[in-house]
Amino acid sequence: MSKIRVGVNGYGVIGKRVADAVALQPDMELVGIADVVTDWRIQSAAGRFPLFASTDEAREAMGRAGLSVAGGLEDLLGQVDVIADTTPKHVAAVNLPRYREAGVKVILQGGEAHETTGHSFVAQANFDSALGRDMTRVVSCNTTSIVRVLGALQDAGLLAKARGVLIRRATDPWESHLGGIMNTMVPEPKIPSHQGPDAQTVLPGLDLVTIAAKGAHTQTHNHYWTLQLTRAASREEVLAALRAAPRIAFIRMADGLVALNSTIELMKDLGRPRGDMWEVAVWEDLVTVQGDEAFLTYQVYNEAIVVPETIDAIRALTETAPNAAASMKITDSTLGMRKDFLTENVPALPGDHP
Repeated sequence: MSKIRVGVNGYGVIGKRVADAVALQPDMELVGIADVVTDWRIQSAAGRFPLFASTDEAREAMGRAGLSVAGGLEDLLGQVDVIADTTPKHVAAVNLPRYREAGVKVILQGGEAHETTGHSFVAQANFDSALGRDMTRVVSCNTTSIVRVLGALQDAGLLAKARGVLIRRATDPWESHLGGIMNTMVPEPKIPSHQGPDAQTVLPGLDLVTIAAKGAHTQTHNHYWTLQLTRAASREEVLAALRAAPRIAFIRMADGLVALNSTIELMKDLGRPRGDMWEVAVWEDLVTVQGDEAFLTYQVYNEAIVVPETIDAIRALTETAPNAAASMKITDSTLGMRKDFLTENVPALPGDHP
């Protein structure tokens, strides 16, 4: 079977990770990447992937910068089956007519509105409804985590409703020099915050309300959930539901993972590329159950969590995997995803001695 030909438009925080993940898939070929910048971000990729210019102006600028350009965006679109648009918020909606004209499948990211594609995607929840579609939208990092964790409890028949507080990072780490929040916290001006209604585009029956604020840090988000269960349950029942779900991994304060920065450091020590964490990291020793209520907290690595979902969305749109489990098995294996970061065997790093 021929490989799925994939292009990535937008080589930023998400795009560079999607490009690397596509290159790892045995059934996919990364045809090239497109962008408008000429600085270090694209220069670092110039020797790794074929480079295309997203606009005519960008093509001229890339030439002046000494970058070897394989063509424009239309040239890339003429060679691919699927385009993953990972451009900044609202840019993808402007690009959509170009994709439609080229007749390619399209994957947008969570910065775009659900109405732009008419379908929002999280692999474990609604892979089947994306099969053969022309386009879908992989929901945001926080929404992805909500669907994974609350969806796991819903699938187990345990969840009646959920009320959550999200402490969001102020900005992406590489942009922290441009501004951000210092010595304060900024509440989002609306309750529910947008993540709750967004999760309901994937799981329409989910009863949840989210409240969010931006904190004075730049790495990862932190969620706190109060959950009304369908019945009185044990702590082990709740843990079992989370263990049974894909892309959730446990961490423990008892192991010294007591704050967001400690988990980030662990990802580096595990040899993760760019220190990425694709899983939702749930603090196992903080999961608390009192009768028919449960309480938990988890960490979301915003730069990486949507990458496996984007890979699975490619297979769903092209109908090259029959179901979510088949696609996720390939994706999770190629990325090296885990259910527990410390109790599973840790793969050896280059240079390690037996």
